Amino acid sequence: MQTFHPRHFAIVPAAGSGSRMGAVRPKQYLPLLGRPLIHHALATLCAAPAIDKVFVVLSVDDAEWARHDWSALGSKLVPLFCGGATRADSVLGGLRAIADEAAQSDWVLVHDAARPCLASWHIDKLIRELAGEEVGGLLAVPVADTLKRADEQRHVVETVARDSLWQAQTPQMFRYVMLRRALETAREVTDEASAIEMAGLRPRLVQGDATNLKVTYPLDLHLAEWILHNRRG
Repeated sequence: MQTFHPRHFAIVPAAGSGSRMGAVRPKQYLPLLGRPLIHHALATLCAAPAIDKVFVVLSVDDAEWARHDWSALGSKLVPLFCGGATRADSVLGGLRAIADEAAQSDWVLVHDAARPCLASWHIDKLIRELAGEEVGGLLAVPVADTLKRADEQRHVVETVARDSLWQAQTPQMFRYVMLRRALETAREVTDEASAIEMAGLRPRLVQGDATNLKVTYPLDLHLAEWILHNRRG
């Protein structure tokens, strides 16, 4: 009797403008160690043996993608020009675009275009720890800092207990059918785990580390450069 092994597909939503960076071009194309910022995460995903294909979801009018050479990443990389106004719209557009290729029980790993420091061990740990899960889960790190809730004038209202609080990262890995159904009905969420939670399911947290940072502000770009440079060294 033949055993069915689910495949692993990566989706990288990259249709955003990255306005908080204050840059002329979209954040995912800012230079980082001689490459577009998004190149680093795509290279890691394409090099992962467990991942069958990597779909990068771009804006329908993206003119920057074609200006760069992606050939070194190989045939796993597939651009999809079907990005939407929000992250959820872009991920859902990607899921719809690969409907003929992905089986319902295949895994989909969604990764932020602005997390260039993704490492092979992040992917390996996520896939390994979620292999026996029916729903899936996400990389995350326990909150270490003291948290304050503020009012509109930025005065402290209360200190929030950090026990059991985690900071979500990506990749976030879920079954194709579950993720698509969840996003079809939860379009305003800021990450895939939130959509899964709204569907009444409970994603599992897989502990990552702080090097898998998200580039949001200009200083983050320098931190990412330092991490990648020292990791290579």
